[in-house]
Amino acid sequence: MSEAKTDAAPKRRKRDHRIDALRGIALLMMLADHAPQDVLNRFTLRNFGFADAAEIFVLLAGYASWLAYGRLILRGPPTGGWLVGIERIVRRCWRLYLFQMVMLLVSVFTIRQWRHYSPVPVDFLEPELAHGHEWVWRVLSLEALPNNLNILPLYIVLLLAFPLLVFLWKISPWLLGGTSLALWGLINSDPTLNLPNWLDPDGWYFNPFAWQLIFTLGMLAAIMAGRRDGNLPGPLWAKTLAIIYLIFGALECFPYESWNLPSLRPLADIPQADKSDLAIWRWVDAMAILVLVQSSITATRLSETRGGQGLAMLGRHSLEVFSFGTILDLFARLVMNSFGDGWVIQILVNILGFLGVYALAVWLDRHRRQAALMAGETRKEALEEAKKDRNAEIGDANP
Repeated sequence: MSEAKTDAAPKRRKRDHRIDALRGIALLMMLADHAPQDVLNRFTLRNFGFADAAEIFVLLAGYASWLAYGRLILRGPPTGGWLVGIERIVRRCWRLYLFQMVMLLVSVFTIRQWRHYSPVPVDFLEPELAHGHEWVWRVLSLEALPNNLNILPLYIVLLLAFPLLVFLWKISPWLLGGTSLALWGLINSDPTLNLPNWLDPDGWYFNPFAWQLIFTLGMLAAIMAGRRDGNLPGPLWAKTLAIIYLIFGALECFPYESWNLPSLRPLADIPQADKSDLAIWRWVDAMAILVLVQSSITATRLSETRGGQGLAMLGRHSLEVFSFGTILDLFARLVMNSFGDGWVIQILVNILGFLGVYALAVWLDRHRRQAALMAGETRKEALEEAKKDRNAEIGDANP
């Protein structure tokens, strides 16, 4: 038997759905959190820890960015390299920007029209956006970031900085980690260092100079997991510390007053876990969750169940699901403000919301599979045509 036949073909690694499923959970929590009247937001992550869905979302964005662009940059030409990687990053940022503009314009014009028929509280729309047209240029230039529409601009900035993060990592992972941590520390010592926001004198709500830390941590986690078949190191001591910290966070952050329960907070005078500048309590909480998920065989099995696959499908189309969910949240808030937030409205709004984002994800997933199938058939036909051409050339050369 020849050596070529004895060599086993390389086995294709099975897709790890844990990250996609975790991102799907974060998206559903955002759907509930962005509608304050929704009773479901009493059960989301922010009630049981320092972090909420935003920290998970940005952490996983850093993780996914390495998988999508970092490895592409390291691959080198002709199929990869810096130019190819940067070009794809720029295209992705342009797509993020377009989704941001659509969400913002739909939100502003919807509220402006709705208030002709029903009163709308002033906190639904910043006063600067309520009248005139001066705001148009400011939102187009990302100088004005309204509430609930400020996370995609953060993602754009962090993604544009991603090649620099890869460059620093290639010099030394310690240089990247140390630089990121130092910048985060600088911002937490002087929060005035921020990008300007026409709607808020304090600047961007998600200060990108602070939030780059959790994005970078996600990137470093992806690199580490890539060397271990997608698993993060999960020694018993690390898992134990992560669980203890998450229990502490749940006891400290649970809204006892809302449930008319006696407080069980271990520390009554804990420093404020500021979200804008990403307080240490928040990113440690998110990292503890990631470590437990990406080092768990049980999490792998759960992600492969029917429910886990549904969540992973949401996570695979996170941009579209998040954007559509944000618009649905706006209509949910307007409906509950105009018609009340009783149980009938609550049930109707939540069922329509979850079914809406799930139906969108199903449609996108089918469209992606069909596109991949057509691309595969086209490639197969091209190979067959090339084979025929080669056979014809051989026949011409050997009459």
